[in-house]
Amino acid sequence: MSAPDLPPDSTLPKPRGMPAWVGKALLAIAAIFLLQAAKAVLMPLAVAIILTFLLFGPVRQLTRIGVPPALGAAIVVAAFLGSVGIAASALAGPAYEWVERLPQNMRQISELIDQAREIIPGLEPPRRAPRAAAPADPVKERIASEGFTITRAALARFSSFALEGGMAVILLYFLLASEYQLLSRTVQAISRRRTRAVVLAGVRQAQREVGQYLATAGAINATLGLVTGLVLGWMGLENPLLWGTLVAVFNFVPYIGPLLMMAMLSMAGVLTWGIDWAMFGPATAYLVLHGIESNFITPLVVGRRLRLNPMAVFLSVMIWAWIWGVAGAFIAVPMLLAIRAACRRVPEWRLMYTYLNDSDTPPASLRSLIARQVEAAHPVLRKR
Repeated sequence: MSAPDLPPDSTLPKPRGMPAWVGKALLAIAAIFLLQAAKAVLMPLAVAIILTFLLFGPVRQLTRIGVPPALGAAIVVAAFLGSVGIAASALAGPAYEWVERLPQNMRQISELIDQAREIIPGLEPPRRAPRAAAPADPVKERIASEGFTITRAALARFSSFALEGGMAVILLYFLLASEYQLLSRTVQAISRRRTRAVVLAGVRQAQREVGQYLATAGAINATLGLVTGLVLGWMGLENPLLWGTLVAVFNFVPYIGPLLMMAMLSMAGVLTWGIDWAMFGPATAYLVLHGIESNFITPLVVGRRLRLNPMAVFLSVMIWAWIWGVAGAFIAVPMLLAIRAACRRVPEWRLMYTYLNDSDTPPASLRSLIARQVEAAHPVLRKR
């Protein structure tokens, strides 16, 4: 029995491959989970790179006057750590007072919550029966347990924070000392001349934009913290220096940072003045000052070149906070600026650049865009 004749190869059905976007999506998902798993190593590296963009300028200035890069990097890192240490030592006393008063504050909050619950129908605290033990109040138990849990988590987090901070400082020194060598060797390893120019221009642009953003935002946030501290001290809130510093630090985290400051200042107002109209004073004062800063001062000082799409900023803060926690939220905007600088130089990523950039030019209408596509597909229509 003879075998049946097979059709030629050209008529055989070809297997369908996986779409290209599926592989890219799987690669992106794997990269996100890799960033989460390698947080202890990658987060200090990312923080060191961001700080390198801020501090490489002083090291380069010292190198131009004859200071070796290793010594210049040591001087700049020592000055940076010294300024941070002076600020931390000035705030250690007020912060310790708040931590020491935490149990008393939790009891005061519990009493104030009882006063508020008596006003709201259906939420009254349980009444003590005559000659009987008071029934357990779930709200008070929850407050006490949460206060103990927060304190224990803060103490457990301090050791890992110190370790990661030490790693970031060591990496920062090595990056500052060998920044020029690393960049030159990276460019030298690229074979194509055009790619070399693109990589070098992209890195320099990221350095300029990230460094300018950190310096400008730091000056604006420090001014906002100083003014807020003065206003809170005038209002009678304790430890205005601590609150002003927290305002300056949390203002580096868009959207989430101001919300956290509003919550903390509202709690401080309740603890200081109790259930009274005065308790809204600190949060209201901060809200007014932050509104002036974010709507008038920052757009005027930062300029158009550093503006980012607000939705992209919010998503970046959410994603990096989910991946790396609080540190990820603080470096979300500098990371977004670096990514935008890379997208601007690579033609295949220009679409992403348009989503990240905040342009004052109004977009074209959908009807005009469709008309352009029709004309491009049918050249005869352009002659008419």
